[in-house]
Amino acid sequence: MELDLSPRLPKKVYGGDGGSYFAWCPEELPMLRDGNIGAAKLALEKNGLALPRYSDSPKVAYVLQGAGTAGIVLPEKEEKVIAIKKGDSIALPFGVVTWWFNNEDTELVVLFLGETHKGHKAGQFTDFYLTGSNGIFTGFSTEFVGRAWDLDETTVKKLVGSQTGNGIVKVDASLKMPTPKKGDREGFVLNCLEAPLDVDIKNGGRVVVLNTKNLPLVGEVGFGADLVRIDGHSMCSPGFSCDSALQVTYIVGGSGRVQIVGADGKRVLETHVKAGALFIVPRFFVVSKIADSDGLSWFSIVTTPDPIFTHLAGRTSVWKALSPEVLQAAFKVDPEVEKAFRSKRTSDAIFFPPSN
Repeated sequence: MELDLSPRLPKKVYGGDGGSYFAWCPEELPMLRDGNIGAAKLALEKNGLALPRYSDSPKVAYVLQGAGTAGIVLPEKEEKVIAIKKGDSIALPFGVVTWWFNNEDTELVVLFLGETHKGHKAGQFTDFYLTGSNGIFTGFSTEFVGRAWDLDETTVKKLVGSQTGNGIVKVDASLKMPTPKKGDREGFVLNCLEAPLDVDIKNGGRVVVLNTKNLPLVGEVGFGADLVRIDGHSMCSPGFSCDSALQVTYIVGGSGRVQIVGADGKRVLETHVKAGALFIVPRFFVVSKIADSDGLSWFSIVTTPDPIFTHLAGRTSVWKALSPEVLQAAFKVDPEVEKAFRSKRTSDAIFFPPSN
């Protein structure tokens, strides 16, 4: 069966006045199921509340648009109430309970990427809601709820039956929601648009990598992530993950061209991408991107906590390490061509600005 790596858009799963929840489907993007990857997006309108829930999979959340508040409760820990904004990344390990709220006029949009190896469904997140019409309370009998929380039957019925919303609700504007605490962001959030750059190539591109040093909870999630931004008409060097990791890429902004080459030198994907699309690069496949005039940015997870990439262009590429005679024989070219090939791209850059 031919591998289909075409970028896809998410489909709406549920929603209402408060907002909507979208997910990428394994049926349309088989690499999700094959690689045990989950991908989803939450969009909240003003006063929209994503009800408290926990998931069967570890995730990284990235705020694509807007600002709001997130509540995070790690197992047997106190609640952290965090102000979130565009560019924020949050690592969400197993067992964490979260809620999300938008008190601004601008829509709050949050991307979720993660692994589903231990999930109920390969390639798909399963959330367990604490409240709402599909919350865990609705599954227990009145007797069990009453005895567990020492409540009378009347109170139990009010507690369980009052919230008829499902997953996302719109909160009355008069209800005062928790105020974020500035100190609660520390150790939980890294803003990729403000963090120190790991790579910065003039007129080329910039990279911020999420790791255990700048976001400690990444170690508990078990995979790495990064935000890459390249300038107009710049190129991201062809490269591959040499430690058997999958690359899951969401296009945050701009547009551009992508090529992926797999086994036997076969180009398995050549496409044009724009904001909102998601695609997956299989293990060991080589990928390269060229931005359009408006530039190109993407947020990715790599399914290993400390990924190792091999780039095929630039001073550190494998071509620079190979002996001249080997290159001449391998390409079947004369020394002049080999020398011209080797003498190009002598910097450490992995992003190449357009030629003048």
